[in-house]
Amino acid sequence: MEQHEAPTTASTPERVGLSFLTLAHSLREQVDQHMMATAGLSLSRTKVLQALAGRGALHQAELATALGQAPRSVTQIVEGLERLGLVSRTGHPEDRRRKTVALTNTGRTTLAAAEEAGTRVLRQLFGSLAPRQLADLDALLTLVRTTLVRTTLAGDEAG
Repeated sequence: MEQHEAPTTASTPERVGLSFLTLAHSLREQVDQHMMATAGLSLSRTKVLQALAGRGALHQAELATALGQAPRSVTQIVEGLERLGLVSRTGHPEDRRRKTVALTNTGRTTLAAAEEAGTRVLRQLFGSLAPRQLADLDALLTLVRTTLVRTTLAGDEAG
């Protein structure tokens, strides 16, 4: 009589990769929802404010480049942030199309609240890991990030 082995669910790169993507998407949604509920600021808007807080006032094109986003997408986000009083836009004296975006005091306060809300979610979700597990996860994520950068650069050089 033949003995049947139970099917195994091997950890293949595809399976682990899809699991990671699913988890990353869910984690981003959790952080985004908590930031919206607490500070009224989405993660994408928070990233714009963080760029301005870290680099100072920027032209919209520079801001788009810093965020790795299309200029039109950043323009729409900036317009919404301006309506909320979180950023100010000023025109260039010689080129009316060129706008400089700066963080307002209200923007700084709102950014701090949004960052705190995001931090709370991350601490809650990753706080159950032991220090060694966090270090291992950090090392693995760094390895995947390094591989991604190498693969991206190799693709750029080939194209």
